[in-house]
Amino acid sequence: MDDLTQDSIFQTARQAVAEDLGEGDITALLIPAGSQAQASLLSREEAVIAGQPWFNAVFHIIDPGIEVSWQVNEGASVSANTELMRCTGSARSILTAERTAMNFLQTLSGTATATHALAQSIQHTKAKLLDTRKTLPGLRYAQKYAVRLGGGENHRIGLFDAFLIKENHILAAGGIDAAIQRARAHAPEKRLEIEVETLAELETAIAAQPDWIMLDNFTLDGLRAAVSITPSSIKLEASGGIEGQKTLIDIAETGVDYISVGALTKHCKAIDLSLRFAELPC
Repeated sequence: MDDLTQDSIFQTARQAVAEDLGEGDITALLIPAGSQAQASLLSREEAVIAGQPWFNAVFHIIDPGIEVSWQVNEGASVSANTELMRCTGSARSILTAERTAMNFLQTLSGTATATHALAQSIQHTKAKLLDTRKTLPGLRYAQKYAVRLGGGENHRIGLFDAFLIKENHILAAGGIDAAIQRARAHAPEKRLEIEVETLAELETAIAAQPDWIMLDNFTLDGLRAAVSITPSSIKLEASGGIEGQKTLIDIAETGVDYISVGALTKHCKAIDLSLRFAELPC
């Protein structure tokens, strides 16, 4: 996540503001230009709060004069009806910024909240919860940041930082051995992971000595068997349609090292937030 800098956060926020603002907020023009207001942001449900840097960036882009004061820390777990933030400044500017800023906060908090619940459920095992590349376009780094705040870990960030040799790669490369050999020759410093669908493929992959092996849609018995025959130097990742806490716990208890769950970022449910003016504009 080294690329998650203040500049990258502002770049994402600027794109979101431009998408919403267009040629200008015509509804905000109904408010007298000099009107000042105070507003509070509430969470209407339990949540792990994530996304404050993007929220702040949106308000700064719209109007650097708005004072934003957070009442909870980034990554905090909050109960329903908790006041998260107070802001003071131009009524027009607050009204213009609120939706785009809240979109970031509600989405990233949703990702962090879902991750936290699942990560907590497997704490009694050695398995670590991983995200995937199934992220919302344009929010890859933001959602992976939220996963980490929720207690999960990041898989590879994109196509560039680790090999993940899947079924179609194997077929196109001419087999498991050939794919692994080419990957090692091309970039030996990169983590090398290969997907297998059967125990026979697993044995072939073990002989080729990758760093990780992804066990795709294995049964619980298959996962246990895989753990029993794989040397500890090779990490095992369970993957494929893993949804629901009980399923996750059952898989974690087989002894795998990692469990990747696309639903963390793909099916995230936004947290219900509400921004309310404490003083109506004059």
